[in-house]
This record gives sequence, structure tokens and C-alpha cells, in this order.
Amino acid sequence: MDKVTIGLNAGVVWRLLSNNEAWDRERLLRASGLSECELCAAIGWLAREDKVEFGHDDARGCDIVRLPFTVYL
Repeated sequence: MDKVTIGLNAGVVWRLLSNNEAWDRERLLRASGLSECELCAAIGWLAREDKVEFGHDDARGCDIVRLPFTVYL
């Protein structure tokens, strides 16, 4: 995996997150079609650019990732 691939995968994840919902890891894996390693690298890329925030959903009992702002497409 190289930086170009990671950047492209980050775009895939960002587009999924742009629906303004909180996503858990399993849901992102299924929807993105990325491997675990690819997904983690993509989320890391987005985190480094301050484009995602992390939290915990007590109702679902899982960690979540979401965009820190509302996206209008």
C-alpha cells in the first residue's frame, strides 16, 4: 500500500462519512469494501488532517467515527 492508495481510500471513507452520521468500524468495513488495514490507514489519514472525530456510542456500545462538521453535498 502506498500514499496514493491510502489517500484514495481516505476519499472513499470521507464520502461515506459525509452523510453526517456516526459510523462504527464494522459498518465502515462493509460499506467501503476496504480491508481492515486499508480502513485503518484511511481513517489515520483523515485524522491527521483533522477531518474526523472519534467518540463512543453508549447506546450501541461501540466506538464511532464521524465528521466534525455538517457536509452539504
